[in-house]
Amino acid sequence: MKTAKVWRLGMGKVQLLAEQRHARTQLRKPVWIMVLIFVFILFLISAYVHPPQSSSACYIFSSRGCKVLTDWLPPVPTREYTDEEIASRIVIKEILSTSLVETINSKIAFMFLTPGTLPFESLWDRFFHGHEGRFTVYVHSSKEKPLHVSHYFMNRDIRSEQVIWGKISMVDAEKRLLANALQDPDNQHFVLLSDSCVPLHNFDYVYDYLMHTNISYIDCFYDPGPHGNGRYSEHMLPEVEKKDFRKGAQWFTMKRQHALIVMADNLYYSKFRNYCKPGLDGKNCIADEHYLPTFFNMIDPGGIATWSVTHVDWSERKWHPKSYRAQDISYELLKNITSIDESVHVTSDDKHEEQIKPCLWNGVKRPCYLFARKFYPEALHNLLEHFSNYTTI
Repeated sequence: MKTAKVWRLGMGKVQLLAEQRHARTQLRKPVWIMVLIFVFILFLISAYVHPPQSSSACYIFSSRGCKVLTDWLPPVPTREYTDEEIASRIVIKEILSTSLVETINSKIAFMFLTPGTLPFESLWDRFFHGHEGRFTVYVHSSKEKPLHVSHYFMNRDIRSEQVIWGKISMVDAEKRLLANALQDPDNQHFVLLSDSCVPLHNFDYVYDYLMHTNISYIDCFYDPGPHGNGRYSEHMLPEVEKKDFRKGAQWFTMKRQHALIVMADNLYYSKFRNYCKPGLDGKNCIADEHYLPTFFNMIDPGGIATWSVTHVDWSERKWHPKSYRAQDISYELLKNITSIDESVHVTSDDKHEEQIKPCLWNGVKRPCYLFARKFYPEALHNLLEHFSNYTTI
């Protein structure tokens, strides 16, 4: 009896141990599954925060390369917009999505930004002759009342204020010209010109080039050097980030929708008014070289051509572009300028990298320039002599 009892107790212990071992085995399975899931999630988080830096690293995980990772991962979260940004972007989106009412007589607004009398007014008179009703002229004279020799310019002066190079007053003058030109509903494209600008083609060529495309020609490129992104101020945050900062010449042509957006903007304009000025934080930020390129790069990059249709020769790499005197004017010079079909931007860093892009008009490569600067007043006579020849090139 005693032996049987001991045997039953021993069998009970064996059964109990077997049951405990089975229970532990059952417990291990979900633990290992959870560990595997945790490791996988950790891998995804790591790949999201620190994505592979080379294509070869991507192929370790899939034969499809990095594409498979981007398909799995959620989009990178954007920062939260401020109330002012939300309001501004709503207005911009509405203007861009609204179809403009086509007028029977669509015109180009030629807006001249000058300190005084326009030295090439008689040349522009020849350019405009015979095309009445297809253009309007506006003159902003910042220093003295201009004397006009062409009836196309008579009574076309707008209220003007002083303009100081490098300061926001230059942008203010541009907006003042746009505001006046927008009052005419027939004006569908807006061209900003200086007192040293001359036409390179006849009126019909310029009209067709601008009116038969749906983009604005706003010079815009990324310059990592001291005269590009080196001018950026972190005071512009959060609305204007350094990665969006761009540079370009101020001489634009702009479709009506974009002109309306410029007039509606105060948020981004105020950032450049307050924090893009010569001498701020030891930098030499020029508002008219950065405001519009950065603004359109942010709000409608696909709606602009990233070059200006006004030719300027910066090959001498000085503070100011090359200027043409009377002896420089020849048919060959003007032919060479009108045949250029690639835009070139040079960065201001030590590399002086050339960024070369073809000038595409509705997807077709065409000559880039409709106008040119800077010409000395003494060049007028020679330009008038060559006008009928070079404008038919």
